[in-house]
Amino acid sequence: MPPGRSQFNASTSVDRLSATIIGGGIFGLWQAFELARRGHAVTLHEAMSEAETGGASRVAGAMLAPYCEAEGAEPIVQELGVRGLSLWRDAVPGIVMRGSLVLAAPRDQGELTRFARMTDGHRTVDAETVAQLEPDLADRFGRGLFYPDEGHMEPRRVLASLVGEIRRLGGTLNFGSAVPSPVWRAGGDGGVVIDCRGLAAREDLPALRGVRGEMAVLRSRDVTLTRAVRLLHPRFALYIVPWSDHRYMIGATVIERDDAGPVTLRSALDLLGTAYALHPGFGEADILELSSGVRPAFPDNVPKIVAKGRRLLVNGAHRHGYLLAPVMAEIAANYLETGATHPILSME
Repeated sequence: MPPGRSQFNASTSVDRLSATIIGGGIFGLWQAFELARRGHAVTLHEAMSEAETGGASRVAGAMLAPYCEAEGAEPIVQELGVRGLSLWRDAVPGIVMRGSLVLAAPRDQGELTRFARMTDGHRTVDAETVAQLEPDLADRFGRGLFYPDEGHMEPRRVLASLVGEIRRLGGTLNFGSAVPSPVWRAGGDGGVVIDCRGLAAREDLPALRGVRGEMAVLRSRDVTLTRAVRLLHPRFALYIVPWSDHRYMIGATVIERDDAGPVTLRSALDLLGTAYALHPGFGEADILELSSGVRPAFPDNVPKIVAKGRRLLVNGAHRHGYLLAPVMAEIAANYLETGATHPILSME
C-alpha cells in the first residue's frame, strides 16, 4: 500500500467499528477503553485470569513523568507523554499529581547536573525546599530537581479501574482466553484486530527485544513520602513511588534480557539499597514483594503502531507503557475512524 494511505475508509468516523483487542496489558486495556468510549463494539481477549491481567504492566512504576523520562528517551517520548498525561487526568480518577523529585547523594552531584541539562520542566530546589516538599527527607539532601507537572498512580488499581470502565461502556472482556491462531482471524470477517501481545508478537515484529525490569514493594510506617522520588547514581537510577497503606514501590532495573525469572540477588540489593540510601527508616520496612517482568522494546525504545491489513500491532512500550498508553490508543482510534496518520504509525 502507498505510504500515508489507510485501508480504513474515512467514512468509518460515522460507522460503528467492531474491534477485537488481543492482550490485557496497559496498551490493550487503553485500546479497548478508548474505542468503547467512542461508541465502538469492543471485545478483548487476555490469556491470564482477570486477577492476574496486566503482565509486565503489573510490575511497573506507573509514573507519569514525561520530563524525567526525556533524560534517556527520544524527543517524541516527551511530546507524546505530555499528551498522555493529559488524557490520563481527563479519563481516570486516582492520578496523584504532586510532581517528581530527583535527588542524588553528595558524591553523585554530577549526575544531578547532567540530569538537569538533559531535561526540562523542572526547577532546582535547595535543602530547605526539599524539606518542604518531603519533610522526612529534611537535612538529607542539599539540592534536587523538582518536576511539578508530573504524577503517578498505583498500577494494579488502575488496571482494575480500566477493566471496570470497559465493562460499564459495554465492552466484552474474555479473561483466560486463548489467543486465536492465526491472530488476524480473531476479528471475524469484518472486524479489526488490535494486537497488543508484547513479545508474543515477535513473529510479526522481529525487531522487538525484551527488556527485563525488577521491582520491590515495601511497607514502612517509619517513612512518609508523598510523590515519586528518583535517586540518581552513576551506574543506575532507581525510583520510589508511594502507594496507599504505607506501601512503596521500588523500581526498576533495566536489563537487556528477556527472561522473567525470579529477581536476582544483585537486583534485590540494588532495589533495597536504594530505599535505605534514601532514608534509613526503610531499614525496618517489610518486604511485601519482589517481582520481575519483561517489557517489549524496539531498537530506539519508542513504541509503534504497525498496520498490517485489518490488523493493528501496538507494541514496544519499553519503560513508557503507562505514560504513552492513552495517546497510543488515541492515535490508533483516530486512524481507524478517519484514516489519520501519525509519525509512530506505519503501514505494511
